[in-house]
Amino acid sequence: MCGIMGYIGARKAVPIILDGLRRLEYRGYDSAGIAVLDEKGDLVVRRASGKLRNLEEAIRNSPVEGSFGIGHTRWATHGRPTEENAHPHRDSKGDVVVVHNGIVENYLSLKHRLQAAGHTFLSETDTEVIAHLIESHYQPGVKLESAVQKAVNELRGVFALVVIAKSCPNKIIAARNGPPVVVGLGDNEFFVASDVPALLNHTRDMFFLGDGDMAVITEAGVHLTDLNGKPVKRQVSHILWDPIMAEKGGYKHFMLKEIFEQPRSVRDTMLGRVGQESGRVFLDEMDISPADFKSFTNVRIVACGTSWHAALAGKFMIEKLARIPVEVDYGSEFRYRDPIVDERTLTVVISQSGETADTLAAQRESKQKGSKSLAICNVLGSMITREAAGSLLTHAGPEIGVASTKAFTSQLTALFVLAMHLGQARGTLSPELSLCLTQEMLKIPGKLEHILQSDPITEDLVKRLFRATDFLFLGRNIHFPIALEGALKLKEISYIHAEGYPAGEMKHGPNALIDEDLPVVVIATRDMTDPASNTLFEKTVSNIQEVKARGGFVLAVACEGDPEIEKHANHVLWVPPTKEILLPILEIVPLQLLAYHIAVRRGCDVDQPRNLAKSVTVE
Repeated sequence: MCGIMGYIGARKAVPIILDGLRRLEYRGYDSAGIAVLDEKGDLVVRRASGKLRNLEEAIRNSPVEGSFGIGHTRWATHGRPTEENAHPHRDSKGDVVVVHNGIVENYLSLKHRLQAAGHTFLSETDTEVIAHLIESHYQPGVKLESAVQKAVNELRGVFALVVIAKSCPNKIIAARNGPPVVVGLGDNEFFVASDVPALLNHTRDMFFLGDGDMAVITEAGVHLTDLNGKPVKRQVSHILWDPIMAEKGGYKHFMLKEIFEQPRSVRDTMLGRVGQESGRVFLDEMDISPADFKSFTNVRIVACGTSWHAALAGKFMIEKLARIPVEVDYGSEFRYRDPIVDERTLTVVISQSGETADTLAAQRESKQKGSKSLAICNVLGSMITREAAGSLLTHAGPEIGVASTKAFTSQLTALFVLAMHLGQARGTLSPELSLCLTQEMLKIPGKLEHILQSDPITEDLVKRLFRATDFLFLGRNIHFPIALEGALKLKEISYIHAEGYPAGEMKHGPNALIDEDLPVVVIATRDMTDPASNTLFEKTVSNIQEVKARGGFVLAVACEGDPEIEKHANHVLWVPPTKEILLPILEIVPLQLLAYHIAVRRGCDVDQPRNLAKSVTVE
């Protein structure tokens, strides 16, 4: 889950590499390092523990210049986050330098073999083994790319690695088996990185390496092969993200900026897919035909983390509108239980990055069993989209804050669009209801703007809650996943223990926790035009009364104009009314803001919470 950046061209490499690492720091910030071939022909390495600013300070104190080099920002897996364990790592001779994202599962056996052959290791990492292994194959007369091929074919696990060598100037080798690698094509210059935002200031023309690909990058161009040397081709994508979208834009934190970008990201995710006058949904460029959508007998949604919470809400949407059974699985669990899927199963995989290792493995497991997969993803050309029969891109733009916000509401939007499409294909959704839901959906961006303009989190509320050590979030039906996501946001960035729970299960254990020190957040919205929603609301009010009877503090999320909820809650966060099936997109926003303001008040690092990284590209 580390960030990799490399450059080769006529410009000074260090500022370009550091700028790329800065845009990748969300992928890891335990340590950082850079390796540059300087003007004397020496391969100079600078490393520092801690955040990227420590590396920048080290370079200011001891400058290095060159037009060719690689860099890395680390999220520790093997070895503590120390300078010794920071990347880049080099072999004993100091010739070969490697940066790496992933896990080498057989590194101990390789290390013991190399030590027996006289290699001396200086770190606790699995990455250093790769540098020594490449050097062992890099004999006179052997090309660097051939040595890298031989070395990676001995590795077990997942890896994205970039290699340079002092004895082979102006050549960068990149290889992929799992975690993402993207190559950027400039004007007589080339870039390699872990993710798109690192390259946006320099080029929008880029391509992702596929699993088993290796790129040899020189000033003359990029040569692609598989790991056995056979040439391969990858399609170049023109990324439409504006580079300024990856900047803070005047906001104190990326997370806050991304919360406020949700009206746009939700609107863009709908754009071109929903007929405003007909209510029809159009999903293009799919290797899944209308007949396929009609013939599926069940749906499996596979995701991790925040995307899993979106999947749970999507289950309610799809079952209600398409009347087809849906199961939701954690990507990390799916393939280990021999899941029952076949050609009648639609597998929906959800990943912001499109490179989540567990979700990708689940997708492949499902495909092996005959299921067609549909990807909901934010990154065009990512591995999950390439391996899917069809993709529903969320168009949220780059999300830098580790705690996902706009990706979540965009995923909910995409799932709603998919639910409508399935309902229309299967004949379970009437034209009248389709048009009604479409008209409501088109109002959601404006309603999000209304919430954000008022920012319902008051200073008095934050003062009341920021010292709490525990929170409980409650919801029923489609609102339960929002309770889970609200709890996750709070624990991710404020380090307060928080738990999401089905409100109807309070009597089965959680009531024992309630006292005057436990804030209880209750999702108490309803569609006031739907009697069935009122029934559910009444049960939720009963849960609120249970909490109040035991001295608990109740913070409710409710629809504006509801005459009942203020009678029961200590404090209310209001959202505009809409159809119940769309309420989750609105409900989560005040909970995101609540987590944000509490974390800021506690002095936490909102964008880069401890022990977490943005993209989980290893198991």
